[in-house]
Amino acid sequence: MSELVAGGFVTSRFLTGLAVSAGVSALVFAVAWLAARRAGRWNVVDVAWGLSFVLVGAASFGWSAPAPASAARRVLALVLVAVWGLRLAGYIWLRSRGRGEDPRYAAIMSRARGSQTVHALRVVFAPQALLAWFISLPVQAAMYERNGPGALTWAGAAVWAVGLFFEAVGDAQMAAFRRDPANRGQVMDRGLWRYTRHPNYFGDATVWVGLYLVAASTWEGALTVLSPLAMLYFLYFKSGKGLLEKDLSRSKPGYADYVRRTSGFLPLPPRRPAG
Repeated sequence: MSELVAGGFVTSRFLTGLAVSAGVSALVFAVAWLAARRAGRWNVVDVAWGLSFVLVGAASFGWSAPAPASAARRVLALVLVAVWGLRLAGYIWLRSRGRGEDPRYAAIMSRARGSQTVHALRVVFAPQALLAWFISLPVQAAMYERNGPGALTWAGAAVWAVGLFFEAVGDAQMAAFRRDPANRGQVMDRGLWRYTRHPNYFGDATVWVGLYLVAASTWEGALTVLSPLAMLYFLYFKSGKGLLEKDLSRSKPGYADYVRRTSGFLPLPPRRPAG
């Protein structure tokens, strides 16, 4: 099969690969929806979120194999997204194991008119399938670039590593804090949480900036800039920081003071009390 190659990018294979990856994302969340129905908990979708990126990355890696693309860049993109996605899925699975429904999904289901099963598919699983496919576009694009890794690629890998550090260490510190009964009802303001109220969300956003840079060596890859911006938007304004802080402000008396002295997203030194 002849390939249409635009500069350093295998365009025709990438375009057909978009349909393949969309199908994989849809299949992952369809299976997750069925598993959630059986388990009676819709928060199964949070585990599927991380896994969907791994499987979309693997599908893109396989589909791009016949293309004259850089093997080193393809392997790098797959490894980076797989490490991030598997760690996230594993952490969320361990955190939610043995617990009931997440309050966020309970609230979403309380607004259902008619079947909760259909409502969950329409407002939770289908939108996340589309969003995972869209956010993963830099990883998909990186699979079809002909040139080997350069300075921008390795800069992206370094940014990814910083993001993974904040996300993984922040999650580990929070898990250890919650395991200690003495901390019940207290606000976590130690470790990375002393410098940002959301090291995990900051790390998540940074990971996807790094993955974008891995793909940005061609103009086609650079056009996927809306993908990391979408991740940042949802983490900061929607299902991440914004929703979580609304709940914490009501449930934890000391959280307002924590907000006053601690950066909301970017890691910064704590602010000194006024006066």
